Amino acid sequence: MNPAQVCNLAQLLRQTARQFPDRVGLIQGEQRWTWAEIDQRVDALVAAWRALGLTHGDRILQQSRNNLAMFEAGWAAWRMGCVWVPTNFRLTPDEVAYLGQSSGARAMLVETVFAGHAEAVQAASPALEHVIWIGPPQGDVPPDGALMYEALIEQHRGAEPFEATVDWDDPLWFFYTSGTTGKPKAGILTHGQMGFVVTNHLADLIPGTRETDVSIAVAPLSHGAGVHALMNVARGAATVLLPSEKMDADLVWQLVERHRVTNLFTVPTIVKVLVEHPAVDTCDHSSLRYVIYAGAPMYRADQRLALQKLGPVLVQYFGLGEVTGNITVLPTHMHSADDNDPNANIGSCGRPRTGMEVAILGTDLQHLPTGEVGEICVRGPAVFAGYHGNAEATAKALRGGWFHTGDLGRLDARGLLYITDRESDMYISGGSNVYPRECEELLLTHPGVAEVAVLGVPDRHWGEVGVAVVVRRAGQTPEVSADELLAYIDGKLARYRWPRQFFFWDSLPKSGYGKITKKDVRALLLERGEISPVDAS
Repeated sequence: MNPAQVCNLAQLLRQTARQFPDRVGLIQGEQRWTWAEIDQRVDALVAAWRALGLTHGDRILQQSRNNLAMFEAGWAAWRMGCVWVPTNFRLTPDEVAYLGQSSGARAMLVETVFAGHAEAVQAASPALEHVIWIGPPQGDVPPDGALMYEALIEQHRGAEPFEATVDWDDPLWFFYTSGTTGKPKAGILTHGQMGFVVTNHLADLIPGTRETDVSIAVAPLSHGAGVHALMNVARGAATVLLPSEKMDADLVWQLVERHRVTNLFTVPTIVKVLVEHPAVDTCDHSSLRYVIYAGAPMYRADQRLALQKLGPVLVQYFGLGEVTGNITVLPTHMHSADDNDPNANIGSCGRPRTGMEVAILGTDLQHLPTGEVGEICVRGPAVFAGYHGNAEATAKALRGGWFHTGDLGRLDARGLLYITDRESDMYISGGSNVYPRECEELLLTHPGVAEVAVLGVPDRHWGEVGVAVVVRRAGQTPEVSADELLAYIDGKLARYRWPRQFFFWDSLPKSGYGKITKKDVRALLLERGEISPVDAS
């Protein structure tokens, strides 16, 4: 594609800094940075990296919690035509070492508290030439003479601005999958793709956003929250970062009130935590216009409570990192706390995003009839360019001219999408397909259940049967029992869909982004001896 048909994504920051130089762009604790300051720092960072020999196409790994460097480094990478490779800071050193090695990173930005991660990456990554340290020294870290992030910026302040000319397909972000099966894969996001995504997000998720708006980041900027930050930058809306990596619901509501926050992005489990916290009733959150949740559909019981507490502000989107959340949207006016309201659209994750096409395909890639369950597939400008260094996975994900999500679902007559389950979560009991989410939704409406995960395990008679891991709701007496839950679902759910066993835990394992991870649930069931090794296979 001709370069005249795409602009460098970093133009979004440049344009905002020119329009609103003195407006605050980033807030963390008592610190404030204006758009002009951020833009100038990014220019200095670009000059510093160029002086180190980094150039167009180089990969820059970053291991950092949410802070100023995490907010601005991506813009510097994109301005240079480099590829930003952010990690989830909660990963282990060995996990980050794999990301550094597999991405071919030439430079690593790392907070001084993560010295072990830097050491692991250096040992595993022959392409790595520069380690740049973020933050104050921690004991003997960094070593004498090491490259320091802030020092590099100070040395190059006032440098001549530079911006690389890019093509539509030029990579700008390696968006690593969570690695639920096998090693994580790096989804290649490009300048052209992300230009479309930002425009689409502004149209479909937070329409009408402008420089007077404020967002709050309650999740790591390395993934979905980072994509959400892009559209706020594009409109000059400030972003508030939490002062630490702890997700403190009380503090979040205080910050929403203090800064008159208008939008936030998170996952359903965090929305649940926020609306169940007492501070939701004592802090003023009337400024909120959009609470965007993604990563998984929200259980109806949690959705209803959020709508009752927050009002008509919920926006759901469905997507994956490979399509950067750009598959379907259920906007505010398509939510309702009233189960009898036709606008409630219970169970739906919405309509196709603007400019995107959604289809339900069978195993031979044929389009399935309305209402029939099959794999959710999508095509359009938001689809990624493939997986870095993994042609086989790319071909599988993009076969037949569609991106294959691995999720199962159906479309109704209006074209609204309903996710039935992950393809990998479905199990077959007595020859019938069972989608655990249906049982999970029902169990969560019981007042004694706070969280639940249902998964299938092998059974000699039925092929597979379901087991349920339940977190009881605190303060409920007497505590809910397995017999009570079975009685509760009796008559509401076909017997072949019932869990055959219930386990009660204090908590469920979650990913660094707040999603329940069923592979870890299964592993813990095995570790605790609650299922046998043959069941875990």
